[in-house]
Amino acid sequence: MQKSHQELWDRCLHLIRQNVTEQIYKTWFEPIVFESYDEQLSTVLVQVPSPYIYEYLEQYYVRLMAWALNNSFKANVKLTYRLVVDNENGKRVTVEGERPVPIDPPAPTTRGNQSPNIFDSVQPELNPQLDPKNTFESFIEGDSNKLPRTVGLNIAQHPGKSMFNPFFVFGPSGCGKTHLINAIGVECKRLDPRRRVLYVSARLFQVQYTDAVRRNTTNDFINFYQTIDVLIVDDIQEWVNAPRTLDTFFHIFDHLFRLGKQIVLASDRPPVDLEGVKDRLLTRFACGLIAELEKPDTQLCIDILNSKCRHDGLKIPADVIQFIAETANDSVRDLEGVVNSLMAYSIVYNTSVDMHLAERIIKRAVKTDNHPLTIDDILETVCRHYGVTQQNVFSKSRKREYVQVRQISMYLAQKYTKMPASRIGQLIGGRDHSTVLHSCSAVQQRLMVDQAFKDDINSIENSFKLKQ
Repeated sequence: MQKSHQELWDRCLHLIRQNVTEQIYKTWFEPIVFESYDEQLSTVLVQVPSPYIYEYLEQYYVRLMAWALNNSFKANVKLTYRLVVDNENGKRVTVEGERPVPIDPPAPTTRGNQSPNIFDSVQPELNPQLDPKNTFESFIEGDSNKLPRTVGLNIAQHPGKSMFNPFFVFGPSGCGKTHLINAIGVECKRLDPRRRVLYVSARLFQVQYTDAVRRNTTNDFINFYQTIDVLIVDDIQEWVNAPRTLDTFFHIFDHLFRLGKQIVLASDRPPVDLEGVKDRLLTRFACGLIAELEKPDTQLCIDILNSKCRHDGLKIPADVIQFIAETANDSVRDLEGVVNSLMAYSIVYNTSVDMHLAERIIKRAVKTDNHPLTIDDILETVCRHYGVTQQNVFSKSRKREYVQVRQISMYLAQKYTKMPASRIGQLIGGRDHSTVLHSCSAVQQRLMVDQAFKDDINSIENSFKLKQ
């Protein structure tokens, strides 16, 4: 009886083999070992060499196996797996598989006497791990990214068929590398949904490889990656101290490249600066196109901010947009973070988005080597130097020491910020622009005749430099 069950299983494998490629059959189905069939429970028990194979079969081929089992055993068969989880100690666990509605084979076609092929209907789908928001439409073009964007779009339209293979893009953090390589993948899938596109970070790839080594399933890991049509790997600089991961990626890279599959790589540095990477990989990285993404310039930052405002329905004054673009332009992420924070503060505190709020947000949220001075910075420093409070400065008091601090603050605000006099006056006690102009003139006149006063101002300005 057991032998007949084995024969039924062999027939099941025969049906599967007719409907997948030989490589897929050998990779995923040949390692399966039939153990038993329970007629009362209509359950087939098979052994698979790793949890990885079990997960892959259940994700991509469960309906094909259900069809083959039901045709072989003539029953609605349930599949149970015995997984090898520890090769050294022989530990195994039993897992029940899903029981999906089996696929129906198509009517016979012009294949002659051969069995109908259902491979097209069960070709394993692959989650590309792409962010659908990161498209070419949302990737704003400027002088600093024109070449990489143009090349990326060309690759997406003709993956593996252009001279730009591999495409190696590098640049500092926040310049748009991840957005661009995601956009390539999204466009590839849009133009041909059947194409196997995969975005993976270098760190995740390394974790997967390490796990495969631990489970003794390295061949499965490599075989999986060798089925990809467009492989996109981000942050490959993280492999510089991982020689075994690099060696494994070399074999995957070489296989895909020889088959004309598209490879897209991103890094924070050019290939020549990837210390620890062997020459055989570096030369392959350089045989396609190496493109640099530079930090966005001010105009590109303005365009990005305006685009985000239109997309999210935000209203931010033009002078605030200009200020953000000039001061938070180290990365696109900084720009988006500032805008998000502005809107959050505006909603929570029911206040308008203005220059003062933008200054506070940038000071607290954006990490730069040279923060722009804000009104708050200036007021805090001047008040501390003269031993008065900001409340004193904002008051209507005409006491000499309060007036002096108020005038000095206005003078330094006009000198170190890009704000108009009217805005400075509003932020320092609600004065008008004429008061600001008078204060600046009074300070300038006194600087020319009062050395002690000049020393005080120099001391305050030196404090600004220490803050920056």
